[in-house]
Amino acid sequence: MNIFKLAMTTACLLPLSVQAQELQYWGEAGGWDVMIDPSLGNGCLIQTTNNDGSVVRIGFDRNQGNAYVTAFNTAWEGIEEGETYPIAFDLDGQEYDGEATGIYLNDVPGADIAFSNSDFLFDLAQKYTMTLYNEHGEVMAIDLQGSYVGFEATVACQEEMG
Repeated sequence: MNIFKLAMTTACLLPLSVQAQELQYWGEAGGWDVMIDPSLGNGCLIQTTNNDGSVVRIGFDRNQGNAYVTAFNTAWEGIEEGETYPIAFDLDGQEYDGEATGIYLNDVPGADIAFSNSDFLFDLAQKYTMTLYNEHGEVMAIDLQGSYVGFEATVACQEEMG
């Protein structure tokens, strides 16, 4: 198992209730919406909704100088805002360990995984599936189809933001 310790920041959590109200549509690429989040220093992100109703965001937090993967789902119970949880995730068979922080967006529970190496996003975007696990087993599988094209657009968006 490859171990990749993810750097978590709770500061990412503060503006999340504002994110849903302030996201600005930038475009579409690879089946993902490309958005701008003014509350994260005009950080650009890609967003999609999975078949299970989960909303997935992958992008840049320019306030903190990091990148993130965040997912929300109304069916997730027991998540406490600000609480950190040990997780594992699998990218097409390559396994990683890390931490997720519990968050809420418009009363919908979610998990935020922040990391300081933004190059990791390009590695992630070249994969097909990201499967997340907690101590109880599989939480969700994120279909990454089109995410590389989406992420290229996110970088173009970020360059436009300066």
